[in-house]
Amino acid sequence: MPARRLPLIHRVRGCRRGVLACAMALAVGGCQLALPASEAPTESAAPAPRPQAALPEPGVTEDGTIARYFARIEAQRRAEGLLRTDVEAPDLPFTASDLVENFVRIALYDEYQMVGGRPVARATPSTLRRWQEPVRMRLEFGASVPPEIRDRDRREVAGLAARLGRLTGHPVALGRGGGNFHVLVLSEAERRAIGPRLRELVPGIDEATVRIVTEMPLETFCLALAFSRGGDDVYTDAVTVIRAEHPDLTRRACYHEELAQAMGLPNDSLRARPSIFNDKAEFALLTPHDELLLRILYDPRLRPGLREAEARPIVTRIVAELMGAES
Repeated sequence: MPARRLPLIHRVRGCRRGVLACAMALAVGGCQLALPASEAPTESAAPAPRPQAALPEPGVTEDGTIARYFARIEAQRRAEGLLRTDVEAPDLPFTASDLVENFVRIALYDEYQMVGGRPVARATPSTLRRWQEPVRMRLEFGASVPPEIRDRDRREVAGLAARLGRLTGHPVALGRGGGNFHVLVLSEAERRAIGPRLRELVPGIDEATVRIVTEMPLETFCLALAFSRGGDDVYTDAVTVIRAEHPDLTRRACYHEELAQAMGLPNDSLRARPSIFNDKAEFALLTPHDELLLRILYDPRLRPGLREAEARPIVTRIVAELMGAES
């Protein structure tokens, strides 16, 4: 079997069934899909190529085997200089123009569409989507997750929720009761059986969307589903799924990426650096570049439903103010 290139992160978004619209985002490693010409990396926009080793094969889908599989992938990524945690990244400066283009590509484009109940790569201009009601996160663990990991992950998600709230100016918090943003940490067996629970958490969810979760292939590291009741561009519910088998850094990276993405940043771009919204998975955690994307997304001068032609001049003004304030 030829070597597969790792890591790549691809996102899926866009299914509409009656009054419940769903925007989906899958973080994927271990497969390579063709990118549109506008997304092709340039010498200055992508890391220097490194030798790519063949990926370990997972073998049987038992939880212990899967945990070892993902541990080997994380070790390979880190050996290749990926999953960076030095988020300031002084080696990767970006300009105001870079930030405008990255925001447009990440917030206003869909990389995938649903065709016949399956995600298909198809870069398509879309609309700005975000939350209007307060985001109430709820963290739910499968029985396979030990108490020490639950405690550590709860602290991680609570801190990340508070950070997202500060950056966006939108109410975001982790609670212990009911919520509208459900973060599920599940083993392989638990995820395959999660269909009935998904129907409880998101009444009206369609079967194709349930299967996106229950039939999630091993190449999908984690995913986020954001929903709109009424079919408009305002999110009202979200579900993220994190594999319980992931080693620590990969699990943290999934939390950062999927929680930020379900706030309204559904796409990636190879040109976005330093950023978690990049197919290369060069960075594991939210960077200052990504914090600016979140601040732009929730600026009151923008509104849900805007397309690129309307949003671009507003984004350009916002970026000029933000970059001027930081210079």
